[in-house]
Amino acid sequence: MEITSQMVKELREKTNAGMMDCKKALAETKGDMEKAVDFLRQKGLAVAAKRSGRATSEGVIECYIHGVGKLGVLVEVGCETDFVAKTDQFKAFAKDVAMHIAAANPVAIRREDMPQEMIARERDVYISQIKEEEAKTGKSKPENIVAKIVDGKIDKFVAENCLLEQKFVKNPDVAIQDLLNELVAKMGENITVKRFARYQLGA
Repeated sequence: MEITSQMVKELREKTNAGMMDCKKALAETKGDMEKAVDFLRQKGLAVAAKRSGRATSEGVIECYIHGVGKLGVLVEVGCETDFVAKTDQFKAFAKDVAMHIAAANPVAIRREDMPQEMIARERDVYISQIKEEEAKTGKSKPENIVAKIVDGKIDKFVAENCLLEQKFVKNPDVAIQDLLNELVAKMGENITVKRFARYQLGA
């Protein structure tokens, strides 16, 4: 059975597990959604969803300075206990996130944190581009098709600018959210990226 991206997306939403893990679970269970959920639970990867509401009052503030000090990042990563905050895996994750932010320059941590005025501006640009194309070709698209095209472009723009949805610079096969989910499963605690600041000399 063919495993579609929609199936993977649905399983991700149900379990909060990583994309590659969802693909594997669906392949193992021949596309059976409920069995795939059970498969992920058995593997411990769905633990991220269970832990998501728990307070993360411990953690670290990690920094990354690029090159000769012209670009720097501070990031706060939270967890539930001081014990986890001191582990090498947790500190390595925080350092990787700081380095990724330096390279990928995200606008926000989560989709819902994206500035609405930025999204509105992008939407206007995409609509203008479609109108220009229509004027050149003399063919106009139905409004519902234009809306779908614009929504698709907005979705891509948001995904490319939200930290958790960005592809990890050291491994483009996984998103930052995937790395986070894997760490939550390993540590058995809720872990969150709380805030970050990126400084670039002269910017």
